[in-house]
Amino acid sequence: MEHGFFTIISRSEFEALLRGFAPLSPETVDLAKAAGRVLAEGLVAPHDWPLLDRSCMDGFAVSARDVFGSGESNPGYLECVAALPIDKLPDTVLSPGECARIATGGVLPEGADAVVMVEHTQAMQDETVGGTIEIRKSVAPGENVMQRGEDARKDAEALPPGTVLRPQEIGLAAALGFEKLSLRKRPRVGILSTGDELIEVGQTPKPGQVRDVNTHTVAALVEQAGGAPVPYGIVKDDLDSLSRALERAIAENDAVLLSGGSSIGVRDLTVQAIEAMDEAEILAHGVAISPGKPTILGRVGHKPVIGLPGQVTSALVVMHVLILPLIRHLMGDGNAFSPARRCLRKAELARNVASKPGREDYVRIRLEERDGQPPLAHPVLGKSGLLRTIVQAHGLAVIPADSEGLYASELIDIWIV
Repeated sequence: MEHGFFTIISRSEFEALLRGFAPLSPETVDLAKAAGRVLAEGLVAPHDWPLLDRSCMDGFAVSARDVFGSGESNPGYLECVAALPIDKLPDTVLSPGECARIATGGVLPEGADAVVMVEHTQAMQDETVGGTIEIRKSVAPGENVMQRGEDARKDAEALPPGTVLRPQEIGLAAALGFEKLSLRKRPRVGILSTGDELIEVGQTPKPGQVRDVNTHTVAALVEQAGGAPVPYGIVKDDLDSLSRALERAIAENDAVLLSGGSSIGVRDLTVQAIEAMDEAEILAHGVAISPGKPTILGRVGHKPVIGLPGQVTSALVVMHVLILPLIRHLMGDGNAFSPARRCLRKAELARNVASKPGREDYVRIRLEERDGQPPLAHPVLGKSGLLRTIVQAHGLAVIPADSEGLYASELIDIWIV
């Protein structure tokens, strides 16, 4: 295949290519291991939940019409005829003018349609049952009551496919009795670091050598996104070594990330190694973002292969902007690329920041907290090979491709990373 180096495409065009990779197939997973995963099939409720009308509060089960108009200056009075056990169905039927003590989670008796909180009542005698209760607040029908089927209706879809399972969705699945769920597989992501100058973390660098930082930072981000990182260590800068390592990684994983070897030069072997694979295609060689321009996207069969920049800050920005959304997309998250998924915080820019039109700039930002005001956003400027700029940063400010920069005192969104 013939191609030109750095035929730049926009970030949105690059994203569109990433969306073309299909989500992974389903697997059955224990509920205890489902957090952060994505439903492959909708969750259909096997029964109503709650099963019956239940109290949200400690207090008294009442008919709302019996306490209409009650207040501090004009209390109502009801006779308490029962104290309802929380673990049994009530056999009491309330008549007009009657109420029953009820605990949080207790089932409402027949004749009751609301609960008055205990703090809005006063017992006229010390007896638990049989005394008169002063009601100091009116309630509407259904107030302080979890109504039957309010969370889920029998045979209705409680959670649609594509739902990302947060703790609250896990709770709903548990309430409905699902011990196992059909979820999209967690992507296995192979990670290769290329470069003859790289050495292992435990070694002492000589002049011209650097420790392998990217394997560890990239693996941590893959884990953070919900993927399963599979590091393959350092690969020598020769076509045979890289091709053999890439072939193995593609066979054993759902996606492969190669760190380094994506800049113009005689040592650039990433494109050659990808193209040497069967059913391979280079989809993009360059994306209009800074840092991160020399990013490569290839396809081998149905699997994505991405060449990340070798500079650590560039690689991390590309991971946040493009690769973490790809991992969530492979997991079945339909909103993986939505900007709404970013954790944003408003801040006041501390100084002007210039940008070159035609590319999206991702400026590292350090936040300075201020009492009663938005934080100050200090740009952390420096070369993309320096770890300092990303270590000191709390987030990123995005300068659009059609902008020449941002102005001091401007209130901007900071993407917390």
